[in-house]
Amino acid sequence: MPFLGKDWRSPGWSWTKTEHGWKRIVFYGHELEDNNREIDLKELCCDNKENLFVGDVCELTTTKRKKDFYNNNTKSQFVYRDKWIYVQKGSTKERHGYCTLGEALNRLDFSSAIQDLRRFNYVAKLFQLIARSQLTSLSGAAQKNYFNILEKIVRKVIEDQYNPRLVKELLQDLSSTLQSLTIHVGRCVLVGNVNIWLCRLETILKWQQQLNNLQIPKQMCSGRSFDDLPLLMHKKILYNLSDAHDIINLGQASPTLHILSENRTLWKNLCHFHFADKQFCRNLVLTKSDNVDWKLMYFTLQKHYPMKEQYGDTLHFCKHCSILFWKDRHLALLFKDCGHPCTANDPDSCLMPISPQHFIDLFKF
Repeated sequence: MPFLGKDWRSPGWSWTKTEHGWKRIVFYGHELEDNNREIDLKELCCDNKENLFVGDVCELTTTKRKKDFYNNNTKSQFVYRDKWIYVQKGSTKERHGYCTLGEALNRLDFSSAIQDLRRFNYVAKLFQLIARSQLTSLSGAAQKNYFNILEKIVRKVIEDQYNPRLVKELLQDLSSTLQSLTIHVGRCVLVGNVNIWLCRLETILKWQQQLNNLQIPKQMCSGRSFDDLPLLMHKKILYNLSDAHDIINLGQASPTLHILSENRTLWKNLCHFHFADKQFCRNLVLTKSDNVDWKLMYFTLQKHYPMKEQYGDTLHFCKHCSILFWKDRHLALLFKDCGHPCTANDPDSCLMPISPQHFIDLFKF
């Protein structure tokens, strides 16, 4: 007989006594939108769900799926907001065990990091890499926390209209991975009931629709606008962009910016920023006049080689202490705080910025 109640082995909820009686304490954020809707029994009994639901068990399955919806919408009970964690890769006399990718995802404060514009792109890129290849390596709690933070990322893009293209790519990769795992590979590689993952696929589809329908309002200002800036300032802004899509999009704003965005020197500098000289020799793209077409060459090199990543702020790793942490620049300047309890004589010499891919490689054993 299936067990439909709350698992008796769980630690239970935390309660506080108020004037009106006992009230449950919620430790994490806002509640998700209620997805507890009526389920069509014919939909559950159809053959394209791998014959999971048949005959007399449809009624039982409806109850079970409602329970799964509730568990999926309930936030994790305990949330860590650590500024640093110790990355342990083996057992010693002092420490036993090791740190996993899921533990790092749960303990480091990514929820606050996405509110910082300098760290937003970094966290979004990290979540994109996890969606592509590391989703099955996360524990159940880490997967739940992953989707909770992802919801905050989508909400910030919708509210602030900040970098929707990056988040669209993240959701597309995540949707493709989940469809491959649930349909082609099999649900055995995923933690939790298949109904939860079907629910998450529906949520991802809803987020994609919201981002596709996102309309960025035109700002009305009575003062100086971007077009009023001198031509030299326009050129300097374009030369400081490291993303080709940003250059192309900015070039569509006005005829003057379009001319500047097609400048050969601009694309030449962008190629030299992202790629090495040896890579140029193998993929030369020439025009009819035997000149190098730097713009076309950039997109050709992009297909064959990884581009140089640039972020406003990243996680740092102390090679002396084996500690991964967020570095607070304000505290570092005011109090010479390196961001973690370092025992080295010169902490700054031991620090190393961690790219999203390097973050994942730290936890490969």
